Amino acid sequence: MTTPPDGLPVYRVLTGPDDATFCHRVGEALAMGYRLHEGPSITFDGERVIVAQTVVWSGHPETGN
Repeated sequence: MTTPPDGLPVYRVLTGPDDATFCHRVGEALAMGYRLHEGPSITFDGERVIVAQTVVWSGHPETGN
């Protein structure tokens, strides 16, 4: 597949609290064919840790595939 399914963009930034739900979202993106792009960004909002992870569609030129 040369484009992501369901009209999803080639480049996505997933964000959310650092919890199991966020980890599952990243895992689902990887299972669809996305690849991690660089490492995550992490911050603290005063109450909880918030994570951002960029994923790029595996057929995109930036991934080298």
